[in-house]
Amino acid sequence: MSSELRQHLFYETSHSPSLAELVGYEDAKDIIDFCFIANPYYPTPGMLRQLQDNFPNLIKSYPSSSPLTSQRDLGAVLGVNPDNLIIGNGATELIVLINTTLIERVAVPVPTFGEYIEKLKDQRDGELFQLKPEQNYQLNLPEYLAWVRKRGLKALLIINPGNPTGQVFSLDEMCDFLERAKDMELVIVDESFIDFAGETVPSLLPLADRFSNLLLVRSMSKHCGVPGLRLGYCYSSNLFVLNRMRQFIPTWNVNTLAQYFLSLLPSTNDEYQEARRRVVGDVRRLFDSLQSIPEIEVYPTGANFVLFRIKKGMTATELQARLLSEHRMYVRDCSNKIGMDNFHVRVASQGQEKDARLVTALRTILCSAVG
Repeated sequence: MSSELRQHLFYETSHSPSLAELVGYEDAKDIIDFCFIANPYYPTPGMLRQLQDNFPNLIKSYPSSSPLTSQRDLGAVLGVNPDNLIIGNGATELIVLINTTLIERVAVPVPTFGEYIEKLKDQRDGELFQLKPEQNYQLNLPEYLAWVRKRGLKALLIINPGNPTGQVFSLDEMCDFLERAKDMELVIVDESFIDFAGETVPSLLPLADRFSNLLLVRSMSKHCGVPGLRLGYCYSSNLFVLNRMRQFIPTWNVNTLAQYFLSLLPSTNDEYQEARRRVVGDVRRLFDSLQSIPEIEVYPTGANFVLFRIKKGMTATELQARLLSEHRMYVRDCSNKIGMDNFHVRVASQGQEKDARLVTALRTILCSAVG
């Protein structure tokens, strides 16, 4: 693929192109993907064998037109009421539904995951709250809520941990915020990375039924490592919210392979928890190693990725290009994130050995760039 075409792909959407788009399916296998965020230790090899063994039958079969069985499988793992779950074709399908069926105007801290802004019915429906780099892009919850009220808004978004920032709130902080925000009609909390926030997971899920205005969003691509299956879910105790979203969900929105994967979750939860803990340890090592590189500023993280800013020598776009061409590594250039400059890069942990190779490559490139 020519460099001209490759460069064109980066400007088609606000999301990074997949490696298959950039270099083709065969060559993509030889590149380490630090750009797209997924658990490298899950699904287990046994689960992958089961998926492979059943693939010929699954691909020839229609998925269930009822979500109830999949909701029960997922609810059993999460320990929640399955009737309060909505399973989507990735979290992005659910974000589109939220933006088009539930929201008139919404507060959105930026930088953020672009779908929450781009898929609004009208771009003017999103009121952007700029996070401050000098505060490590940490959202000040009391200040945010006061700003939301001053703007006359009744819906707001929090991503915890933040994407692409990695900032994370404790469970106590989030519960205190929700108690104070009971006058809001809708509080959307995206917890797609919450399982990597520490050994103990500070998720609101076990307490969600206490807050009728709370809508939780989670992407299974991230914590289960299956971006190709397109799985995400919402949880709420608010029947109006659930029924409104279900009214617009297409029949067969979750494919047969994804439904079969969900059926494997209850019997592999111990393996998942071990994979989750391994990722937490890997990210801590990656964070510490990145901090030893003097040419970058590294931001604290509670996710399975790390955000850093290049101090001098090159832009994020230039670093991304050199890592790809010289070291066969792909990272996320955050230049197109609203609220960030041209020097921010996000890297997802891909396991201790690959992470160490990335740190070595970064040292080599950045050291040579500053002379």
